[in-house]
Amino acid sequence: MMGLLAGTIYDRPPRCEHCGLLESECRCVPPEPEPRAKSGRSLRLGVEKRKHGRMMTVVRDLGPDDDAGVLLTRLKNCCGAGGSVQDGVLEIQGAHADRVRAELLKLGYRVRG
Repeated sequence: MMGLLAGTIYDRPPRCEHCGLLESECRCVPPEPEPRAKSGRSLRLGVEKRKHGRMMTVVRDLGPDDDAGVLLTRLKNCCGAGGSVQDGVLEIQGAHADRVRAELLKLGYRVRG
């Protein structure tokens, strides 16, 4: 007689997503760590009004050692909005200052504004 979970993903031992081996036998490189603040500098956070009354959340004072692309992707996913990097400034569409501040603090950045 078969069990309730026989033949489902819960009946099998867990396997690595990359190589397919059992997790206990897998030797894959672990995923890269989350971006962390590399210095003690503060980021400036603000909300600006753009043309046609659109609001834009802006993060300034990123250093050259901060990975702006990875940080932007993380912030866009947390806000559920689009955005871009313009001249070293992160721009996220909409007024999401509270969400962005919480995410930056969680990542170890100091936030002003």
